[in-house]
Amino acid sequence: MNRTFDRVILIILDSLGVGQLPDAAEYGDTGSNTLGHIAEAVGGLSLPNLESLGLGRLGNFKGLGSANYRRGAFGRMAECSKGKDTTTGHWEMMGIILERPFPVYPKGFPREIIEPFKKAIGRDILGNIPASGTEIIKQLGEQHLKTGYPIVYTSADSVFQIAAHEEVVPIDELYRMCRIARKILTPPHNVSRVIARPFVGQPGHFTRTEWRRDFSVEPPQETLLDRLCRHHIPAVGIGKIEDIFAGRGISRGIHTKSDMDGVDQTLKVMGELEGGLIFTNLVDFDTLYGHRNDVRGYARALREFDSRIPEFLHALHDQDLLVLSADHGNDPTTPSTDHSREYVPLLLHSPEIPNVVNLGVRSTFADLGQTLAEVFEVERLPSGTSFLSDLVHVHRK
Repeated sequence: MNRTFDRVILIILDSLGVGQLPDAAEYGDTGSNTLGHIAEAVGGLSLPNLESLGLGRLGNFKGLGSANYRRGAFGRMAECSKGKDTTTGHWEMMGIILERPFPVYPKGFPREIIEPFKKAIGRDILGNIPASGTEIIKQLGEQHLKTGYPIVYTSADSVFQIAAHEEVVPIDELYRMCRIARKILTPPHNVSRVIARPFVGQPGHFTRTEWRRDFSVEPPQETLLDRLCRHHIPAVGIGKIEDIFAGRGISRGIHTKSDMDGVDQTLKVMGELEGGLIFTNLVDFDTLYGHRNDVRGYARALREFDSRIPEFLHALHDQDLLVLSADHGNDPTTPSTDHSREYVPLLLHSPEIPNVVNLGVRSTFADLGQTLAEVFEVERLPSGTSFLSDLVHVHRK
């Protein structure tokens, strides 16, 4: 190969926003700053390895500086698409900008969705309200055990979630219900994701299990992943990446049990794959801490991830590019438990980047996808501006 970078490791710290976007008020997110408010709330964050990658250059975050930042690229990205959900953020990174947000259901799903769903699964449902996933199983879990009816709920995001106890509704049956819902949810009810939410335990002690699975709507046009696939360039999806893109363009999907399992799996693939894209989502920041307003848990998870960064740096080849970013915010210090409309970090490190490069504020997440399209020498994406020439001024020929 004669590319500038042969392999890209893209890690999404799900929900790690770094400050409100100019249109945050339209989404009820005025003042949101996931990283900044966590740092303030815990009296300052100590994240020396993320500092070394430039995180402290992205804003005023208590405890974070930039004294030990010597090399790499940093910037912030604004979301151009309408919305602030997982699918929208990831799709935009891979080149799709949505003009219309996915539909949401603040009053629950209408009869034209629920009645066909109940008929198809052969039983009634519980819930059909917006709710926290952990709270709704507290409220309706015991009734679910008695009736066998699955718990259907949504949130401020475009999601149709189905919770069921594994001893009442086996995992395969829960997944079947999700596939049924996915087929029913067509425009104008093209909900972004149907999510299986299995749980175990007894009343008062219910816990969700690792068998969550997302059934996403298919991307409406080609993404960078589709183009990599067409050119036989491997794209390994770790965590929920395969689900977010409905399997399209993913040469290998690896589902994970936790963020640290996601780190382990990413390092394992780095030891096996010589070229291509490794695309990892670390979802616990969002699901376990952001959505539950667990500030200290979020801070602890950031410190745990920070401690693993030297392993990534040690595993990098000379022509590797490590990229850290996020898909939206989820400020755990606000009354809301929903995603927040924020800038996301853009941190890049490689032996091929000899200096400090300030990438500024990118107007769309698609700038990242366009850059990777140029890295892998595939067709340009319809949106985004590549910043590859800013990273390495002398390209290999």
